[in-house]
Amino acid sequence: MYAIPTQWIVVGSVIVLAALALAAWFFARKRQQSRRLQQHFGSEYGRTVDALGGRTKAESDLKAREKRVERLSLTPLASAEAARFSQAWNALQGRFVDSPKGVVVQADQLVRELMLKRGYPMGDFERRAGDISVDHPTIVASYRAAQAIALRDERGVADTEELRQAVVHYRALFDELLEVKGAPEEAIPAKSVAMQAV
Repeated sequence: MYAIPTQWIVVGSVIVLAALALAAWFFARKRQQSRRLQQHFGSEYGRTVDALGGRTKAESDLKAREKRVERLSLTPLASAEAARFSQAWNALQGRFVDSPKGVVVQADQLVRELMLKRGYPMGDFERRAGDISVDHPTIVASYRAAQAIALRDERGVADTEELRQAVVHYRALFDELLEVKGAPEEAIPAKSVAMQAV
């Protein structure tokens, strides 16, 4: 009989243990990454898993979104721009009673204009929603709901209550995107701070 030298058994055991440790590390990292994506994207994670038919494809898509948005040059609005957008929204909302169908179209256009001004590219809807989901994962469901109602409206099957809901959903996204550059804080003398504390 041929005996295997002890050193080969030790080397083989070390290789097997190293492979097991590497596999355990890989799966732990994968689980950690899945948890991070689930926590960050919330319900958008589940929607993406359902849409793409599995966690692996969904997680790959979500990571690609993060990388894509990371390369964008998203900027907050100047105060004057934010005021202009707010005024446009208020005017739009005031026209709802007279023209609910027209206001939904205008709300969609105003949201797109705001996204463009902030630096989001204007691809198809799914691309826009995907981009929004990276920094605003809790509000992307509102954007999807508004878009679904707008499509129903195009087919002539949305009622006035649905149109009102669409405007509410667009408003939620609008408010989230209406990020304004912070005004520089003025230095307050220590004496003033002491007096304000009293």
